[in-house]
Amino acid sequence: MDHIDLAIAAQTKRVEVDHRFFYEPLMSAHPNEETDLSLLFLGKKLKAPLWVSSMTGGVGPARHINQNLARLCHEFGLGMGLGSCRVLLDDDTYFKDFNLRPILGPDLPLYANLGIAQIENLLAERKHQKITDLITRLDADGLVVHINPLQEWFQPEGDRLKNSPIETLAKLCDFFKSKIIVKEVGQGFGPESLKALLDLPIEAIELAAFGGTNFTKLEQMRGEGVWMESLSKVGHTAPEMVSMLNLLLRAHPEYKQKQIIISGGVENILDGYFLRENLMFTSVIGQAKNFLSHAQDYKELQRFTEGLVNGLKIAKVFLVARPLNSSQALNEDYL
Repeated sequence: MDHIDLAIAAQTKRVEVDHRFFYEPLMSAHPNEETDLSLLFLGKKLKAPLWVSSMTGGVGPARHINQNLARLCHEFGLGMGLGSCRVLLDDDTYFKDFNLRPILGPDLPLYANLGIAQIENLLAERKHQKITDLITRLDADGLVVHINPLQEWFQPEGDRLKNSPIETLAKLCDFFKSKIIVKEVGQGFGPESLKALLDLPIEAIELAAFGGTNFTKLEQMRGEGVWMESLSKVGHTAPEMVSMLNLLLRAHPEYKQKQIIISGGVENILDGYFLRENLMFTSVIGQAKNFLSHAQDYKELQRFTEGLVNGLKIAKVFLVARPLNSSQALNEDYL
């Protein structure tokens, strides 16, 4: 009777079909508990190619959110990047809000987080030891450095960069011996920036592409000045950046050792699966807002993540990703 009642409501239109995949219903059985999604990422084994991307660096009520996210990573075997740890640079008042290693456990990747402006200031003041101390105190595997020049520009209390981020990152790499992930904050990286990052001795790049939370727009909305909305619309989407990375890798096979977190505008698990299948680097699917939306209630967060994992399993056995068509080839100068 349910089928009879719902048959009309369940109609689809031809224009709704997802042309990114070949659907092969004959070629596999249903996935089960033995269907393996695991991979080695950042030197540690994940049970599924999912990453809790850096989000809240807040304190107080955010502790509950962070602890739920760490508990989730422990249960499902996922990696995690902390939100901005800037508040910990000078004292440990809010240390418990970020001290997630006891919850996450020793075997999964956990990364601290600082902005490029903080890195630049610490290096200028010869206080770079604070960065190493932060990693030690949090028992983190390394550091996420977020790159956000447009956000800082429009933020009423934002910092002003005196050097290019790539210069600051190169200086950081000279002394910092733990692993480094570099991410944008929602507008992605162009080809020249991607190549410059791939040339550095960093471990991974997080795309943080255009299409999700836009911190330039957020800060413009917070400020009282002229809202230059057009600048919140520049950037690069995740599919565009995947194409750029593949072209760069073909020209420079040595880049293969780098790893990628695909994030930004990844609205659902098929978006991530499609891009990951097309990307020629080792990669995981990063999400922030989607995890955050469910993070207050652990049972809800658990159900949401089970859906992601099961969706990846179904995609793995029944869907074949078609090649990503790139309409924009890179100039040879970028390669």
